[in-house]
Amino acid sequence: MSALTKLSARDVHSAMTTFAGLLRSHREVINRLNVYPVPDGDTGTNMALTVESVVAALEAEPAEETMESVCSAIAQGSLMGARGNSGVILSQLLRGLAERFRNVASVTPQVLAESLEHADRLARQAVLRPVEGTILSVARAAAQGAQGATSSLTHLVRTARDRAREALARTPEQLPVLAEAGVVDSGGTGLVLLYEALCHVVAQDPLPVAPRLESIQVRAVAPAAEPGLGELRYEVMFLLDAPDEAIGALREVWANLGDSIVIVGGDGTFNCHIHTDDIGGAIEAGVEAGRPRAIRVSDLAEQVIEERWVREAAEEPVTVSVGPAPATAVVAVSTGDGVSRIFRSLGVREVVTGGQSMNPSTAQLAAAVAATGSPEVVILPNNKNVRLAAEQVERVVETKVVVVPTNSIVEGFAALLAYDPDASGAENEVSMSHSAQHVLAGEVTRAVRATRTEVGEVHEGDWIGLDRSGVRAIADSLAVAANELLGSMIGPGHELVTIIEGDGASPASTRRITEYLAEAHPEIVVEVHHGGQPLYPYLFGVE
Repeated sequence: MSALTKLSARDVHSAMTTFAGLLRSHREVINRLNVYPVPDGDTGTNMALTVESVVAALEAEPAEETMESVCSAIAQGSLMGARGNSGVILSQLLRGLAERFRNVASVTPQVLAESLEHADRLARQAVLRPVEGTILSVARAAAQGAQGATSSLTHLVRTARDRAREALARTPEQLPVLAEAGVVDSGGTGLVLLYEALCHVVAQDPLPVAPRLESIQVRAVAPAAEPGLGELRYEVMFLLDAPDEAIGALREVWANLGDSIVIVGGDGTFNCHIHTDDIGGAIEAGVEAGRPRAIRVSDLAEQVIEERWVREAAEEPVTVSVGPAPATAVVAVSTGDGVSRIFRSLGVREVVTGGQSMNPSTAQLAAAVAATGSPEVVILPNNKNVRLAAEQVERVVETKVVVVPTNSIVEGFAALLAYDPDASGAENEVSMSHSAQHVLAGEVTRAVRATRTEVGEVHEGDWIGLDRSGVRAIADSLAVAANELLGSMIGPGHELVTIIEGDGASPASTRRITEYLAEAHPEIVVEVHHGGQPLYPYLFGVE
């Protein structure tokens, strides 16, 4: 099969689906590389989900594709599906390509070179403070390489790819945090796959195979290795319906609130991203500019990879209710099959799958509220990262909604002990909040990176016990970490310890925990439940 001399609408579609496939296969490798601006480990996931949204939009197009329809799907799909800093920047790069492609019947070498340059320019305009050594450096190198390689489409895409590879290899020279960790930039690694996809579609070049995950060695980076970067606690993202002329003022306000600011879009719809310590101020600035929606807030200091269990859940995050709707229903955010069953047994009507880093959106929670069929609804977010999205629900539904601010699964369970389906939402809010405050929540998980804490050094692979104040126990044994955590939590007057087993729990570890409690605290009643939650082998509630 001979190499292409220009790209048709079908070829552009094929490049996007190939790119999506490469991101899926390289996702975990890209996640492993991610150390900048904060070690949240989800760059590959965010980029993959962004492009999967593009593919979904393309597949919804009619069989007779045109360049106009394909480009509309790319622009809209990438904007609406963008996640995280890397995903938002990638969406702007794809939007830049689509804006130039849609004006032609087919993409010639000259058009592709102009489109890569336009995409690079748009991406940099979207970032308030562009930083070299990132995905932006890779995009610029590819665009610059393409300018002098328009003799053929094959020469152009291969030159763009090769320049992108070279720029990626240089990223540790530009960012000390990458050099310290011994890796190249994660976002740039993902973007190189776009040029690999183009080379495959145009010249049938072989697709790269993802390296084995264990071959990626990342050296631990001290939290303060790069002063001024990665110190902001929260990632705030939302879609914004606003006039284009209002975006300049939003940028100015955000410039004083945080960093990693990216605003992309146009024609009245924008995808906005910021790292900040002022969640309320960031959202209020959006309200002043227009109408924020699909608001997502993540705690960057605690963010972990949870996309496996979220994406293995049912396509629809909202379950189907049966039976007559109560006067006040409960919607709960849940992790794991066992946890969901417990919530159901305690009276929850609708369960939404979500958690620490894969936060459900306001739209998902609103759909669950509507599905209850009740005139009033209580939402249990069960994670502080979900609370803000939950608090936006009442703005977009006609149902009266109250949020009981539960920060953990065990707090959610405790709140439900005071739930009265025949009482009003306001009455339930008071009683359920009071009940939730009477439980101390703890959890045990495995450290994914090294760090320093008030109780000592944490090394990758250590078991750590956490409560509301932070890390309370560090050990190389799951049971030891669990027992040390419980020892720090249990005090005079406590009567009940609830143990919820998750992935990684074992009968032997549970037995060691219950034996410790029987010996050290014989007055305590112990209940053990199977929750099946990921990442946290044990969740504890002390009452």
